[in-house]
Amino acid sequence: MAEHHHKEQKPISYEKCNKPIISSSSSCSFTALIVLLIFLSYFLYSFSFMSFLNPYSPSKITNSFLVPVIRLGSGQKPVEETELKHIVFGIAASSDLWRRRKEYVKIWWKPNGEMKGAVWLDKPVKGNASSPSSALPEIKISSDTSSFKYRYRNGHRSAIRITRIVSETVRMLNGTESERNVRWLVMGDDDTVFFSENLVRVLRKYDHKQFYYIGAPSESHLQNLHQFSYGMAYGGGGFAISYPLAKALEKVQDRCIERYPDLYGSDDRVHACMTEIGVPLTREVGFHQFDVYGSLLGLLSVHPQAPIVSIHHLDVVTPIFPKTDRVKAVKRLMIAAKLDSASLVQQSICYDTTRQWTVSVSWGYTVHITRTYMPARMMEVPTRTFNDWHKRHDFTNIAFNTRPITYTACQRPRVFYMSHAINDSSSDTTISVHLRHNEWNPKCDWGIADPSSINRIIVYKKPNPDRWNKAPRRDCCRVMPTTMKGTMVVNVTACANDEIVAYSDK
Repeated sequence: MAEHHHKEQKPISYEKCNKPIISSSSSCSFTALIVLLIFLSYFLYSFSFMSFLNPYSPSKITNSFLVPVIRLGSGQKPVEETELKHIVFGIAASSDLWRRRKEYVKIWWKPNGEMKGAVWLDKPVKGNASSPSSALPEIKISSDTSSFKYRYRNGHRSAIRITRIVSETVRMLNGTESERNVRWLVMGDDDTVFFSENLVRVLRKYDHKQFYYIGAPSESHLQNLHQFSYGMAYGGGGFAISYPLAKALEKVQDRCIERYPDLYGSDDRVHACMTEIGVPLTREVGFHQFDVYGSLLGLLSVHPQAPIVSIHHLDVVTPIFPKTDRVKAVKRLMIAAKLDSASLVQQSICYDTTRQWTVSVSWGYTVHITRTYMPARMMEVPTRTFNDWHKRHDFTNIAFNTRPITYTACQRPRVFYMSHAINDSSSDTTISVHLRHNEWNPKCDWGIADPSSINRIIVYKKPNPDRWNKAPRRDCCRVMPTTMKGTMVVNVTACANDEIVAYSDK
C-alpha cells in the first residue's frame, strides 16, 4: 500500500559499465568511487585492529621502541659518577675517648666542605668547636635514649645511641640544600680510618637509588658465629647504606630497636632492622673490622685483591709501623695512599733466582724476603702475626686461611717496612724506600744467601688508578740488577697477559 504514496521511479540498470541508465544525473564512476572508499576504510580499520592485537607489528615497534631511543639522544646529561660530595659520614664517638681518638679522624678527614658528615657524641666536650674549615667534622650530640629497653648482660646502653646515628643523620639532612646530592651514608667509629678514594671506588659499583647495605663481617669466627652474624656489617670496620634505604630505615628504626632489647651492639641492631626490611648484606672485603690482637703485619702484607677501604681497632693492635706511635704509623701509610690509593697494600710476588729468594711486596707498606722458593698459593695466605679476638691463640677461630710465620728457622722472612715514598713526576713513577726491621735472625745451614745482607729495598711502580675497573689480578714484580751494596731494587708493574708467577715451569 505504501508504494502508492511515492512517485514512480525508474530503476537503475547497467547494460554496460560505460553506459549506465539512471533516472537521475549521477554517473557510474561516482558510484564506483563510493564503493572504493568503503573498501579502503574497512581495510585500514582491519589493519589497525590487528596491529593493536599484535605488539610486534611495525606500527607498535615504531611507537614503543624507536621513540624512546630518540628521546634518549635528545641531549640529556649522563648520570654523574659517585664522588666524595655524594657521601655523608656518621662517626660514632664518646666524650671520654674523643680527645685521643680525634687524632685518627684528622688523618683521613678532608675539610673545607670536601667531606660531609658529623661526629656524634654522648655529651658535649669542651674546646671542640668545629667549623667547615677545621680538620674535624661537625660535632653533634645524640638524643636521649633512656626510654629504650636494653637487657644485654654486661653490655653498654650506648649501643642504642650509636644505632640511631643512621636515623639522626637522615633527620639532620632532611630538608637541607645538601640533601639533594646525598647518595650514601657511611658509618664508622672514631678509631676507624677510611681510605676515601677507595671508598668511592667501591660505592661506584652500585646503584645508589636501590637499597644497598654494604660492609663486611668480622675476622673472628666466634664473633660471627655466636655473638653476631656472618650476615652483619660490623660498624667498626664501617658500612655504607644507600640513601633511599637509610630513609626507609629512619621511618621504622625506633620501633625496630624496641623489638631487640637483648642484642649487644649497635651494628647488630642495624642488621636486625635490615632483615625486617628484607635487605641482605652486600660484602666488600676492603672494610676491616680487625677483631684481632697483636700485629696487623700478616694481614696487611697479604691484602685481598680488592681496594682497602678502612682499618679499625687501631687502639687495640700494635702500631702498623714499628718504632713509632699509632697515629704517626697511620700517617706514614697515608703517604703511600696519596700516591696510589688504588694499589695500597696490594701484593705482588717474584723471585730472585740468583739467590733463591722469594720476594713479596705489599705496596706502600712492606717487602718480605724469604729464603728458598715459596709458591704463590702459599705466599698469598696471611701469616699469624696476630691473636684471635678472644685471646685463645687458636687459628681455627679466624674466619679465613692463615699460616705460621715460618715453618723452619731458615724460612723466617726478613721484613722491610716502608720508610718514605715520593712521586717522580718526570717519569710518573712512585719510588718507595723500605728499610729492614731488626729482629731475631736464626742461624741457617742451608747454604742459601742470607737476606740479612740487604738493608734497603727500593720499589718503583707507576700509579694505576683504574686497576679496579678491570678484573682483579695481582701485579707482578721483578728484581732488577743494581750495583748499590746492601740494596735491592724491585720494579712492580701490571702482569703481561701470559705472565705467571712460578719459580719453575716443570
